[in-house]
Amino acid sequence: MGQRIDVNHLNIYYGDFLAVEDVNINIEANKVTAFIGPSGCGKSTVLRTLDRMHEIIPGAHCKGEVLLEGKNLYDKDVDPVAVRRDVGMVFQRPNPFPTMSIRENVLAGVKLNNRKISKSDADDLVEWALRGANLWNEVKDRLDNPGIGLSGGQQQRLCIARAVAVHPQVLLMDEPCSALDPISTLAVEDLINELKNDYTIVIVTHNMQQAARIADYTAFFNLKAVGQPGHLEYFTDTTTMFNNPQNEEAERYVSGRFG
Repeated sequence: MGQRIDVNHLNIYYGDFLAVEDVNINIEANKVTAFIGPSGCGKSTVLRTLDRMHEIIPGAHCKGEVLLEGKNLYDKDVDPVAVRRDVGMVFQRPNPFPTMSIRENVLAGVKLNNRKISKSDADDLVEWALRGANLWNEVKDRLDNPGIGLSGGQQQRLCIARAVAVHPQVLLMDEPCSALDPISTLAVEDLINELKNDYTIVIVTHNMQQAARIADYTAFFNLKAVGQPGHLEYFTDTTTMFNNPQNEEAERYVSGRFG
């Protein structure tokens, strides 16, 4: 089952520059939460703090709390690698490992975590993950072919299979459909709807219709001016966000009258 995330007074820095200011948000377990807002307002930056990927950038750091089921991911005794096992990430561009087969791609995270796994267990896991990513029937006869040989939409679903193979609690997705055609996009959206039964999902999207279709909750990020830090402007259930937002900036954004 997915786990809930509670973000308290999160301030995110690149060096001395405060990029995102004082974010407070409760992300429900087994729901889809969408992050929307104009470019440069910090949506992806906030997403990357949820699995401690922000700090990979030299000088980047944050202050505040990110609680996964009550445990602060930024406590001194927490191993960032362990965090990334519990919190998986799917990126904007499909990024299967180019030298690896479809099968090896699915198992990459498991191998990275030094989990010893028998061939039969590995076979079962590969099938389970690819079924979970709605890809099994398309690739089951060519598991030893390179993952990079798949279409864009298939590659993105392969990356989702790779993410779920380590059994995370949370899946983060940074504009996972922006490089895909409409049919592949619908396939990934259908998949996200199914995956929330097992995972907590947070998705950054620039596609308003996508947020309206798949998210249970929507967070609107904004910035007062260029060069100012981004902030969480408004957070509510998706129906309210798109039909009756109680925030003027959010209403202008979702109705396309923004900027």
